[in-house]
Amino acid sequence: MINLTPSALQAVSRFISTSADPVAGLRIHVQGGGCSGLQYGMKLEAEKAEDDMVVEMGGVTLLVDPYSAPMLDGVTVDFVDSLSGSGFKFENPNASGGCACGQSFSA
Repeated sequence: MINLTPSALQAVSRFISTSADPVAGLRIHVQGGGCSGLQYGMKLEAEKAEDDMVVEMGGVTLLVDPYSAPMLDGVTVDFVDSLSGSGFKFENPNASGGCACGQSFSA
């Protein structure tokens, strides 16, 4: 369903290990907004929701809600660290369009 590159796995593992609060997993979701209509979101969750899809990958637990799951099917998440900035980059085969920042898309 979702693929995290080794760089993304390393970054997420680092964020989880340095969290002051307990972490059940990393939530990846889609919500309305951004320049193209839909945007990606990520956050560390203390608890799994009852209807979450759970994906285990490289020691990281990903949590995906039922609304976001179809739009995230086949997505690859990478973590880019460069002089111009660092952050997560999404490659989504389901997107019909996107913006230059790579954080929003249209379905």
